[in-house]
Amino acid sequence: MTSKIKVDNINKVSDDTNIIKKCGTTTTIGSGASNPIVVDGSTVTLGRCGGTVALASGASQTGFGRTGTVDWQTGSIKTATFTAANGEGYFANTLGGAFVMNLPAGSAGAIISVADYSSSFATNALTVTPNGSEKLAGNTGSAFLTTDGQSVTLVYVDATKGWITVNDSEENVTLNPFITASVSGAGNTISACGSCNVAKFTGPGTFTVSSAATCAANNVVSYMIVAGGGGSGNYTGGGGGAGGFREFKSPVTPYVASPLEGATPITVTATGFPIVVGGGGAGSTTPGDPGAPGTRGSESTALGLASAGGGGGGGSNQCSPQSPGGSGGGGPEARSGGLGNTPPVSPAQGKNGGTGSGSGPQNDYYEEAGAGGGATAVGGNGAHNTTPTANGGAGATTNITGTAVAYAGGGGGGRGALSGGGSGIPQGGTGGGGNGSFQTTDGVAGTDNTGGGGGGIGAGPGAPYQFNGKQGGSGIVVIRYKAR
Repeated sequence: MTSKIKVDNINKVSDDTNIIKKCGTTTTIGSGASNPIVVDGSTVTLGRCGGTVALASGASQTGFGRTGTVDWQTGSIKTATFTAANGEGYFANTLGGAFVMNLPAGSAGAIISVADYSSSFATNALTVTPNGSEKLAGNTGSAFLTTDGQSVTLVYVDATKGWITVNDSEENVTLNPFITASVSGAGNTISACGSCNVAKFTGPGTFTVSSAATCAANNVVSYMIVAGGGGSGNYTGGGGGAGGFREFKSPVTPYVASPLEGATPITVTATGFPIVVGGGGAGSTTPGDPGAPGTRGSESTALGLASAGGGGGGGSNQCSPQSPGGSGGGGPEARSGGLGNTPPVSPAQGKNGGTGSGSGPQNDYYEEAGAGGGATAVGGNGAHNTTPTANGGAGATTNITGTAVAYAGGGGGGRGALSGGGSGIPQGGTGGGGNGSFQTTDGVAGTDNTGGGGGGIGAGPGAPYQFNGKQGGSGIVVIRYKAR
């Protein structure tokens, strides 16, 4: 016969408090506020209010169901096709290539989560494929996760809808895949352009990167640096050379670049980058013959690089070598123009200035001085023609700001009041180059924030025709970077 012990209560010897107490249908194990187990009919209560129920190390639980969360598998980052399990979350690294997450056979309440480990889903998508003929969001077939930093939680509902998305995040709150930046300085701006931001400097300031991108490729920025254009000479003076033009296009900032794209790649870090925008060189104000040359433009600097100021245009009968620079200034009578791309960089930041015509049949009034060089074309040479030939060298056109704009055009040459017996004004090069002068028409300054050279001044028989040389246009700096 089996032995039995029949009691309603068990008390401690030391203080006579209950260890096990039965009262009606309720049995309590433990005493006082620390009652860990209460059995009341069909209800079993574990723990107490504010307490903790813990499983011993190595123990497992069954029958309690899930609480709408997953157990993240941090010890196994997925890098190739795998089959998910109910109740688990995965980190998928597609940096090395796209692959597939196969879902398990669905059962009501099953839950799966996945997150982009390397912010690379946009480059290499993760494909999510249901089991057999089961559905995903009510449709058969696979889904594709294509957003960097995306994380998704799926719950299996029923055979009609299959797996349904209950959470879809496209943000990684701890990592920023893009640059965060600001600008300082009067008139300097940042504007949105598609997936990029464009920082434009028309004067001195600072480009401050407050946080670099966690995606290394996004720290390589596009930029354009244009220096100030050269001023022009007077009394049949040459046109001013354009300011040096330099451009680099980052692979992550799509736009139509100029033919001169290909300068040094720059990777930014979280720091401030001082920006200097070069001013245009002054035109000659020395009257009479021999005329004086214009002044060279000032260089622009950004991101540790510099573009050289445009060379000044030569003055009448000037025997000294003509002014070199980003692009060279135009030469006066019988003199060659200044050299462009000085100092030399690759691709070349500008072209040579044009040569002035030789002595006319009478005097300087018949001369045509050379034009300033532009970013992509040499300045035109002067000639004793009835129409002008000393047109400024063409600049470079780029869409770096989001709109096609030409920069760094050379200034047109100065044409003597009686030159060739014809008519016409030497034109400035596209990209802000100023027109030259002829007879009573004054020359034109280079356009500010283009780096265009100033237009040259022609000689004339009397004060009405003796104008001062014209100033070159100031430069500009543009930085384009991936922002979203």
